[in-house]
Parts: sequence; C-alpha cells; structure tokens
Amino acid sequence: MSAVVSIAALLVGSGLLLLAGGLHGLLLPLAGLANGFSDASLGLLGTGWAVGYVSGCLAVPVIVKRVGHVRAFGALASLAGISVLLNLLFMDAAVWIVLRAITGFCFSGAAMIVESWLNERSTSETRGRIFGIYTMINLGATTAGQMLLTLGDPTGFFFFVLGSIIYSLSLLPTALSTAASPQPLTQARLDPKKLWRNSPIAVVAVFMVGISNGSFGTLGAVYGLRIGLDVPEIAIMMSLALLAGAVVQIPVGMLSDRLDRRLVLVGLAVTAMSFGSSLSFFGGTDPTLTVLLIAGFGGVVYSMYPVIVAHASDHAEPGDFLRISGGLLLIFGAGTMLGPLLASGLMTFTYPGALFQVTAAAHLSMMLFALWRMRQRASLPQEDKSDFVMAVSTAQITTPETVSLDPRTEVDDTGGEI
Repeated sequence: MSAVVSIAALLVGSGLLLLAGGLHGLLLPLAGLANGFSDASLGLLGTGWAVGYVSGCLAVPVIVKRVGHVRAFGALASLAGISVLLNLLFMDAAVWIVLRAITGFCFSGAAMIVESWLNERSTSETRGRIFGIYTMINLGATTAGQMLLTLGDPTGFFFFVLGSIIYSLSLLPTALSTAASPQPLTQARLDPKKLWRNSPIAVVAVFMVGISNGSFGTLGAVYGLRIGLDVPEIAIMMSLALLAGAVVQIPVGMLSDRLDRRLVLVGLAVTAMSFGSSLSFFGGTDPTLTVLLIAGFGGVVYSMYPVIVAHASDHAEPGDFLRISGGLLLIFGAGTMLGPLLASGLMTFTYPGALFQVTAAAHLSMMLFALWRMRQRASLPQEDKSDFVMAVSTAQITTPETVSLDPRTEVDDTGGEI
C-alpha cells in the first residue's frame, strides 16, 4: 500500500488521460457519421491515430530529453486538448484525420511520460503489483470514458469540451508532483531480423491482430450505427468488448501457461472467426444479441496480444524482453494503420458486416501460419516457458514504457533502448 500511495498522483494522471482517450475515441466516429462523413474517412481516422501514436513512441523520447518530463507532458496534454476543440470548430473529414494523428502523437507521448515515472518508482518487489493496478486503472478509465457518451447527444459541443477539460486535468498531477524526474524514456527500435529469428509466429500474429483490433476499435461504433443501434447501446457494446477482453485473459493466460501457446492462438482465432461470422450475418437482428456477440468477440480478440508477447518471451534470450516486446509493439501499430483502411473500404462498397470479414481474414491468416509453424518447431518444455502477464491489448494504451513496466522486463545495459 505504501508503494501505491507514493504513486497515487501518477495513477490519477494516467486515469484522467485514458478517460479522455476513451471518450474521444468513441466520440469521433459517432459525431463524424452524424455530420455525413464516409466510412472511408472514418477508417482514415483510425489510421491517422495509429500513425501519430507510433510516431509519438519514436519521437517523444527525443523531445523529453531536450525539455524534460514535466514540460513535455504539459505541452502534449495541452495539445491533445486543443485538438479535441479543433474537431468541434472544423467539421471536415480531412482536418479530423490530421487532428487525430496529432492526438495520437500527444497521447502516446503523455502516456510514456507517466509510465516512465511509474517505472522509476517501482522496485523488483512491487513492479508486478504496480503494473497490475496500472492496467486495471487504464481499463476502467477507458471504459468510463466510453460510457460517458450514454449521458447525452454526441453530435453537440458538450462532449468535445468535456474531453478537452479532462485532457487538461490530466497534466495537473505530474505538474504538481514533487518527485524527481525519472531516467530518459525508453526508445523503440525495430529489428525485423532479430524478431523473426526469435519467433516468426509472433511477428505474423501480432501484425494480424493489429489489423483486426485496429479495424474493430475504429469502426465498431460505425458498424453499430449502420445496423440500427442507438448511442447508449453502442457505448455499452464497445465497453463490454474491452472489459470482456480483460476478464477472458485470466483463463486464456492460465491455459497458455499449460499448453503450447500457438495452439491457444489457433483456438482464439477460430473462436474469433465464429463470433465475427455471426455478427457479419446476424448482427442487427436483435440489439441484445448483437451486444452480447460483440462482447464475446472483444473478449477473444483483446486477449490475443498478451499470448503473442508471452510466446515471444518464451524464446527470447536473457535481457532481450524489452527489445522483442518493443519491436512487436511497432509491428502491432503497423497493423492498426492498415486494418481500418481495409475495413472501411470494404464496408463502403458492400455492407456494415464486412468489418468482420476483414477481421476473419486476419484471424484465418494467423491460424494457418500458426498451424504451419507448429510443424516446423516443437513446443517448449513447460519449465522453460515464461509467465503470462495480463496486458491491455490495444495500441491506444500500449507504449514502450508499458513494456518497461512489465514484470518480465530484465535490467540490461543498453541504456533503455528497445
């Protein structure tokens, strides 16, 4: 408890940041549809976010090195709040795409700064508990942000202003903190050859999961509106998907610690395709059934990422967890750039349920590659496997500093670079 109390201000700042992010992320597609934006434009919002988010993971450490943690966090949180207000002032799809990229950049940088402080304040004895509390707060805050939209009309100005206010509030805990600034931020670096040698299935699977989760996270609300759900139902639907992903990770993690993790991924992929097919063909026939199917789909797809990271960790050399996981994060981000583009294009020319045809194609590709790899490499002995660690499996919440907080991270002599 003393460790938690010492970082309470940072946890509050992180919670406010994710609260604003959850609200903002669901608000834009709903408001965009109300203002006549095309499905393709809304898909580009997701791509813009992913481009900005990955760019922030790469560039913000350099900014922090020049101006310091507190100044950088204040600038990023303020710019994110300004971007929300500019969304309100300029009801234009092209402007929104650019603003969404700026918000993604600011959001990832601000999250990295908070996480670096948490990492600095944790010890080998408290790291696991702090990581778990941090993960739960982020999930709860993101869900609460989405559920705020049940309180009013997303087409007015209220939620844009509220989102900007919450972004601004998130900078207060770090601005007023008396704790010394932490060490330089972790920098992400991609080494494709090393990643591939470590685990080909992890590389392919994390890219496919990025396509699937990026498509669903960006266009799930669009799908809901297209099939006739109202705003409260959509908010509940997207929130249940995220919460189900957290709950399902518990049995999935236990199973993957006992079986070949590739076999677990195959099972998750088949289950995701089953839920996706049901939503593709039967979504909209009954609102309650649709929401429940989405919850099941979210439970499966949001539990894949930590299984992939655990599998890659099984084969990583000592001291390489940071580099391997950080590289997978960038590949995941690349998938989230491509997924919304593919899904929005298909939805534009066919029907709303085509969203789940894109996710099914990604899961089928992952399943087939996993089955092939199982014939090429035997599974690890049980005693050589690393521990499964629950993680938030959306690029919106995961940064290189999240990887640094992971209790599996070992201290190495690389100066913090991934």
